[in-house]
Amino acid sequence: MLWLLLLQVLVSCLWLGHSEVVKSFEISCPQFFFRETPPNEGLEPQNPAWICQNFKNQYYFATLYDRTMRIPVYSAYIYQPGPGKRPKTWLVEPQLIGPTYPKTMEKEWTLLNRYNVSLEKISQSQAILHDYKNLTGLNRGHLNPNGHHDDYSSRMATFTLTNIVPQDEKLNGGAWNNYEQQTMIRRTQGCKTTYVVVGAVPGNNYIAKGRVNKPSHLWSAACCVVDNNYIKAWAVIAENDENQVQLLTLGELEDTLTELYGRGQVSLFDSDCPRE
Repeated sequence: MLWLLLLQVLVSCLWLGHSEVVKSFEISCPQFFFRETPPNEGLEPQNPAWICQNFKNQYYFATLYDRTMRIPVYSAYIYQPGPGKRPKTWLVEPQLIGPTYPKTMEKEWTLLNRYNVSLEKISQSQAILHDYKNLTGLNRGHLNPNGHHDDYSSRMATFTLTNIVPQDEKLNGGAWNNYEQQTMIRRTQGCKTTYVVVGAVPGNNYIAKGRVNKPSHLWSAACCVVDNNYIKAWAVIAENDENQVQLLTLGELEDTLTELYGRGQVSLFDSDCPRE
């Protein structure tokens, strides 16, 4: 029994050392941000979790998660679209439960059956599949969309509930989808690397008996590196009850988010990304 206890302690220490829920994006997975500079504290909720989204021991994107609202504040990734099948399996984030759980996203079934975690315990820290059952006029809206990735594992990594918000069904399948699939292709012509941050502004309504917040707005910003001398940027915002997307400059979006969040001036990218 003693060696089993020692083994558990050792494994716990190893997981703590390679934790997916991290203290800072500047130190852990900074590669998903332009000039390794994440958004500033103007977006930070009262009960945040910084997640380096890990699937099969590889990082694919970064998410700032609001534990209280049970929705992501934003997800940040590098735009690398490609053809492929849409995954169907939904995952959760074990380390939101505690640091001794696996660092890679897992299916609810795996946590329930392999790690003996109760569904109630999982649900305390994040949204679960049941929260998104029987929605009317809403569906599971990706912040980081699977279609912006070029292989199955990277697309699969986007199917974590920590990357999902309750999104207006018509918006998700309409104007927002047009932006993700058409506008982004046009706008990224000539870009060597495009850094994207997509976020959700908490609203006044909830689903799942008050457990999961329904955002009032969805927004997206991109910073595209064409070459060493040319960087361009653009942004969009949409109210989460209308099938309409508004195209903005990066500076206009930051000013709008500053008003909507009310936590001080918002900065989404390093200052070298143009605001006009």
